[in-house]
Amino acid sequence: MGHWFSRNILEPGKLPMLLALTSFVLTFLVTRTVTRLIRAGKGPFRNVSSGGLHIHHVVPGVVLAVLGGFGAVASGRHGFGAAAFAVVFGIGAGLVLDEFALILHLDDVYWSEEGRQSVEVVVLTAALVLLPLSGFSPLGVDDVTDEERQDRVGFLLTLALNFLFILVALVKGKPRMALLGVFVPFVAIVGAVRLARPGSWWWRRLYHRRPRARARGTVRAYRHDRRWTRVRRRVQDLIGGFQERVPGRGPGSS
Repeated sequence: MGHWFSRNILEPGKLPMLLALTSFVLTFLVTRTVTRLIRAGKGPFRNVSSGGLHIHHVVPGVVLAVLGGFGAVASGRHGFGAAAFAVVFGIGAGLVLDEFALILHLDDVYWSEEGRQSVEVVVLTAALVLLPLSGFSPLGVDDVTDEERQDRVGFLLTLALNFLFILVALVKGKPRMALLGVFVPFVAIVGAVRLARPGSWWWRRLYHRRPRARARGTVRAYRHDRRWTRVRRRVQDLIGGFQERVPGRGPGSS
């Protein structure tokens, strides 16, 4: 374990990224816990206001993200400064993306249906950052043998092909399948070869003269959503704390 950590994290200079990801996830979880307590009227936590103006936690999040980002750029990838600013950036990013839906809709939709987009963005961000931390760093390790170099060439070619399938899955309106394909090679090929979802780029550009494909795609999307939407919502409820609004209480986001 120590050799893996040194070779794949310390040597390529990815310790700040690991610290940023850890602080990002922990900040999101802590923030969701605090906002749920505020909404339920439990504990010592209360909404932050100034002169009647509700201060959302995206505000300090933006400040911390900017401070941490500029500090990390100035500090490089090694040393205490890089680690400290990475933590600051992770905290800021966690606060900002926890209210991603508010930024997107320019409205306090924290506990509404639109607010679920914040949870999806946080999970997506954490998953994408986790990828380079998982050991797949073909260009980030020094002192490799000829055999390792040859393996890296093969790995890069495989990565490029898999990326093509991921891209096709995305333009076909299947982001979750594309994300899964990032971590499990060639899973995205399932989304790439199947019919596009209604409203996607592929659907609008390539199905406008294929009424049969549009009809089949619409039916397939309906069946898929009916089967999996409930499961996805339960996961979002578990992570984000979504539930029926408490009578007489506001959004409760801090």
